[in-house]
Amino acid sequence: RGNMANVIRYFPTQALNFAFKDKYKQVFLGGVDKNTQFWRYFMGNLASGGAAGATSLCFVYPLDFARTRLAADTGKGGQREFTGLGNCLAKIFKSDGLVGLYRGFGVSVQGIIIYRAAYFGFYDTARGMLPDPKNTPIYISWAIAQVVTTVAGIVSYPFDTVRRRMMMQSGRKATEIIYKNTLHCWATIAKQEGTGAFFKGAFSNVLRGTGGAFVLVLYDEIKKLIN
Repeated sequence: RGNMANVIRYFPTQALNFAFKDKYKQVFLGGVDKNTQFWRYFMGNLASGGAAGATSLCFVYPLDFARTRLAADTGKGGQREFTGLGNCLAKIFKSDGLVGLYRGFGVSVQGIIIYRAAYFGFYDTARGMLPDPKNTPIYISWAIAQVVTTVAGIVSYPFDTVRRRMMMQSGRKATEIIYKNTLHCWATIAKQEGTGAFFKGAFSNVLRGTGGAFVLVLYDEIKKLIN
């Protein structure tokens, strides 16, 4: 449940991420020599990845929101809160307006900047420092991508936890609201559930990241063929 929203969200998200990343790399890495200016090269990759993630999130966040709400909307027939993607977006918009569809957006931007900065930044830097990046065996590229996606997923996961908690509050009555704002959400989870709660579900997220590693490598291979 919620997979349709995820499928609709996934392709434009990836397309926007890679498109914006290349544009931001021209801004942050123009005239930078990776051999003599390593740290500037590294930080430029981090910045371009983070900026690309934040920019693309602005366009697809309502779909990400709907995916989370539909996945949590379990039960049968009339027990469910929403009948589908369109119904979910319409109901939340009617009750909370556009703000409701972007609930948790602030912490999501923070998380996606960290995730995409590591995802693109570490990968592009590691690949760029190889002796012959263009002729690197695909299994080496995949190994680098797998390590990068795993690290990026774990580091950014607490933000994802808070984001989902905030999303679940849209459309609720005032008496059902648990968290006043994002900071209150962080503090409440840490106090009542402990820091381990921020990483609940992180392992399944790491397994899911295998697809992200494949996308990174596939994108580079396609660019090789085009160029």
